[in-house]
Amino acid sequence: MIDDLWVLPPMPWRFSYPVTLIHLQGQGCLRLLHGQTTQALLDLTAGQKRSTCFVNATAWLGALAEVTATDGGAELLVTAGCGVEIHRALDRVIFPADQVQLQAPLPLRWHGLVDRNGSLNGAGWGLPGYHWLLKPNEPLPKPLEQLKPLDQNQQEWLRYRQGIPADPGELNAGLNPFELGLREWVSLDKGCYLGQETLAKLYSRAGVKQQLRRWFAAAGTTPPQPGTSLMGPGGERAGTVSSCLNDFQGAVDRRGCWGLALLRRDWLESKQLVGLELSLPETSLFN
Repeated sequence: MIDDLWVLPPMPWRFSYPVTLIHLQGQGCLRLLHGQTTQALLDLTAGQKRSTCFVNATAWLGALAEVTATDGGAELLVTAGCGVEIHRALDRVIFPADQVQLQAPLPLRWHGLVDRNGSLNGAGWGLPGYHWLLKPNEPLPKPLEQLKPLDQNQQEWLRYRQGIPADPGELNAGLNPFELGLREWVSLDKGCYLGQETLAKLYSRAGVKQQLRRWFAAAGTTPPQPGTSLMGPGGERAGTVSSCLNDFQGAVDRRGCWGLALLRRDWLESKQLVGLELSLPETSLFN
């Protein structure tokens, strides 16, 4: 079965990736983030957090983030996309009446320890376990020190498996959250916010014309590179490759090429296409 290609390595193991933490102080913090991101945030109480997206006025996805309410404001953790750009964008829309003080962006690393005995999504990326947010040169805690980290290619493979968008293939490329399986990160009921009108139209009119899929091409197959159009047997345009990892052996003993692609609506049920084996990413949720 295709999903056997995407079996996780034996646990435990660890991975890490860069994130940006932005502290906001003041009574208007949640109101500001509520109006600038896709998720409903006003009902959060201190200690609660929620995943959200930053989109532009045409609903193109720019960044993923977690918002945590604090006693004096909020913490914004940018987990995909450019945290510095998000900070600049917020700074441009803050006025004195908002009662918000924006602190400088802080670069950190998210360290995920994947362990089936850990909490649900505790490692991040939809994986069980635990995580730590550390400064780039900060010493690792003992549970992390004792485990060998994934290398760069293994981690990229993991991103494909989970369906996590990244720049440049899935972020800032004219894609919206629905196309990337981020339905739960979007509120359709909270009222006006940046990109809300476009997202509402896409949802109510079934306007999403493509969806994210992971793909595998066996060794010996010429792999499609990012930006390549995937064509159907009759020459129809079936989709576009967004990410690719060449000549890599997955967790199971299968060497080949792995990646992500955006399939057009007429091809969403396809399991194979132009030599590629297709399947849904683990954490994606489509309507």
